[in-house]
Amino acid sequence: MTTNTIEHAVRRVIGYMHVNLGQDLTIDDMARTAMFSKFHFTRIFRDVTGTSPGRFLSALRIQEAKRLLVNTDFSVADISSQVGYSSVGTFSSRFKACVGLSPSAYRDFGGVLPNFPATVTRASSFAYTRLSLRGRVLLTPGQRPGDVFVGLFPSRVRQGRPVRWTMLDGPGDFELKDVPNGAWYVLGHSVPHGHEHQSFGSGETDMLSVGQHGPVSVHPGEILRPVEILLRPVDELDPPLLLARFGSADTLSRGALR
Repeated sequence: MTTNTIEHAVRRVIGYMHVNLGQDLTIDDMARTAMFSKFHFTRIFRDVTGTSPGRFLSALRIQEAKRLLVNTDFSVADISSQVGYSSVGTFSSRFKACVGLSPSAYRDFGGVLPNFPATVTRASSFAYTRLSLRGRVLLTPGQRPGDVFVGLFPSRVRQGRPVRWTMLDGPGDFELKDVPNGAWYVLGHSVPHGHEHQSFGSGETDMLSVGQHGPVSVHPGEILRPVEILLRPVDELDPPLLLARFGSADTLSRGALR
């Protein structure tokens, strides 16, 4: 079976997810759409997208909820139902965990996270090191430069609070200090200068560029090799970007979470 055949099957399932976000979709439904056994489908979907079908579907639902909150006057309850949640409370909790704001706050702030924390205390479940992860962000030919976000996440889904992050004013070198032990994905994204107003997930992501490296394993006493992130145009096979947009540079501290 060729790579193109497998990718075509996964794209067909993602299209099916988009059309049926409000329905109770099962892995069996998706596997039938892909025309593979359930076991084989789950494995190839993860290989192609970097995450499971269930997590990808959940991310699509939150992405659509972001679009509806910014671009419509539907109530939170109506939006919750439209994207497949039977409980508004469950939807709101899931939305806040993924995006960083409650649905109502996300709408009130126009899709912007106004006060993303610039620091994190040591009182957490992570074991911290004094290691720094350095790297470089590059653009594919033809891509326009813009502010670049780079963060460490536990999976390839850009959601929740990154354990470390930095903002750059364009492609170039970065450093994430005091990296926790564990296995992390280094995820980057950017939009060109002049398009920072775009609300990711609002249907205006044509200008979005994404890139990733990892997983990177971090253990005490080891030397972390520099990483390279090549930003390219976003593709439908990429898990949706669920983070709210950060506020302007004037309201954010530029630099790694410490």
